[in-house]
Amino acid sequence: MQIDAHQHFWRLADRTGQWPPASLSEIHRDFLPHDLLPTLVTSGVAGTILVQSRAALADNNFMLELALQHDFILGVVGWVDLKDTHAAMQITRLAQYPKFKGLRPMLQNLPDPDWINDTALTPAIQAMLQHKLSFDALVLPAHLVPLAVFARRYPALSIVIDHAAKPLIATGQDEPWQTDLAALAALPNVSCKLSGLLTEAGTRTEIEALAPYVNTVLNCFGPGRVIWGSDWPVLRLAGDYQVWREMAEHLCARWHTLHAPAGSTFAAVREAIFGGNAQRFYRLNPTL
Repeated sequence: MQIDAHQHFWRLADRTGQWPPASLSEIHRDFLPHDLLPTLVTSGVAGTILVQSRAALADNNFMLELALQHDFILGVVGWVDLKDTHAAMQITRLAQYPKFKGLRPMLQNLPDPDWINDTALTPAIQAMLQHKLSFDALVLPAHLVPLAVFARRYPALSIVIDHAAKPLIATGQDEPWQTDLAALAALPNVSCKLSGLLTEAGTRTEIEALAPYVNTVLNCFGPGRVIWGSDWPVLRLAGDYQVWREMAEHLCARWHTLHAPAGSTFAAVREAIFGGNAQRFYRLNPTL
């Protein structure tokens, strides 16, 4: 079963004065299930993980309502202010929804990279652990070292790094991103999403420019902890859904040819990266 482990829906009416600005014409409009479903069918993607896109409790309600209405939305990753004194209670409420699978604080927008290690988060993280919720880490390269401290503190918390921590592909810079990503990959509770790379590539969207970054992700995490996602509709800023899907598969196949252990088949690797790993990480119904 092919799964898109990272996509968004939004209504501009809910986002007055917020991102995306009108200057980003490709994504400055409403995006709802009927906009994505034909593309999923064409691409052979059976289901998605719907991820929050604004720091508001109301976004959880919006996403959960859509998930109740549309079977292809297999899981929802929402938002709670993890430092709020009521965070544990809010998490407990959200966890009652079967499709609510995790939380994503928007760490990339916070001025302090070490925000994640404030002890004020402890009650919220304990509530996440109690309800078996996962943690999506929306981070930049500067957040990787603090994130590693956090991941070591909570070894039972399943963490996935969104968009491979947005490496600086546009400038060709791979350090300290590569070293810091490898340090996180050494922790068994951390996975990584193969998503968002085209958006970070600037004008360097050719496959050879992306290859070193995809190889780094696969070398660090292996095919068992890499999860493909489209990051649609943000992807529209840089390319087409099916083009990115095929590019990612081609790069994974190339990596497999050069680096996979003896006896490994690309069919098994593809099933893991493009579906099975998401199913496991987000604890989706195994009969899907």
